[in-house]
Amino acid sequence: MKLLKIENNSGTYRKESGEHCPIDKITKEELLVLVNWTLNEDEVEIDEYDEDAIKNHAHQIIYKSIARKLHSLRQRRQEFIDESARLYLEDYEKYREATAGEQSTA
Repeated sequence: MKLLKIENNSGTYRKESGEHCPIDKITKEELLVLVNWTLNEDEVEIDEYDEDAIKNHAHQIIYKSIARKLHSLRQRRQEFIDESARLYLEDYEKYREATAGEQSTA
């Protein structure tokens, strides 16, 4: 799944619908979708930033920043997954202990 791509001298991002829109139109919610895909999808693609291929200066700045952050997140993907699992396990253990205590008093 291609999250960011460069086409027609512009940077674009993938919306949930699958269409690509200009990167300068991205919202917080759509950025969160890209983050979730980066963490949860097995295969994601991001066109490498190329200043010469993107003519719009605003697109250059936004694309470069988002691409860099998504690449970094992708590299740390397993770390995030492990940390999430650890946090859920701690909460699950607390819940299990609490429900076990309630059952023994009933």
